[in-house]
Amino acid sequence: MTTWTPGAVSSRARPFDLPLWRGVEAQHLVSTLRLAADLESQRILEREIDAAKPVLPDALASLPPLLAAPFRYRPLPPGSRFRSPEDPGVFYGAPEIRTVCAEVGHWRWRGFLMDCPGLEALPATSFTLFPVKAKGPGVDLREPPFDADRGDWQDRNDYRATQAFGRVARDAGLALIGYQSVRDPGEGLNVAVLAPSALKGYSATRHQTWTLALDRKKAIWIRSNEEAFSFDLPFAGIARTGSPLREERG
Repeated sequence: MTTWTPGAVSSRARPFDLPLWRGVEAQHLVSTLRLAADLESQRILEREIDAAKPVLPDALASLPPLLAAPFRYRPLPPGSRFRSPEDPGVFYGAPEIRTVCAEVGHWRWRGFLMDCPGLEALPATSFTLFPVKAKGPGVDLREPPFDADRGDWQDRNDYRATQAFGRVARDAGLALIGYQSVRDPGEGLNVAVLAPSALKGYSATRHQTWTLALDRKKAIWIRSNEEAFSFDLPFAGIARTGSPLREERG
């Protein structure tokens, strides 16, 4: 368990201003359209579904739904890396699209294929990847002195130490935590955003549509003919085609 205190963490905080990407499945509207006879019925169904969701706190009312969602819903036990089911929300993202694809692909592989012994592959699925900025005080666990506890931060299955650190970071007034992805073979940076107010610059016009094809041995991500990633499962190597995307880092 972490021995860090809020005072020690806050004394090592520094300002961050990072571009982040996040990926979400792009099937929710398609799913309701399948159940509705026409567009008006679909809109009514969407309203009914939204009314059954947890009440949106006033602090999240100004956030676009894609940014508010991680703070609105509680995770299933045992929670996520920096959030237990009892903790406030966390928005997870990464500066590199490759890292986002590795993370999303891993959890879809683990949550669907590995829990279904007779299932060998999943149908190709569309995902929306979108950029946003994270701005505020934070720490990077890859850097000294936090890197001395890298074994705790990078545990692939046990989140007790990182969840405890997340609570300390909130008490210290941090807005975000940087840490190394353990799902990305390229060892990319992940960012856990603890404060909704740290998310800036979202625009729906900058969404990207990606397709994920997944079986028990490989995850393949394709964005039209522009870029693609292929990951072995469990992730042990990476192959990449296409040219890197340019990211705004203003």
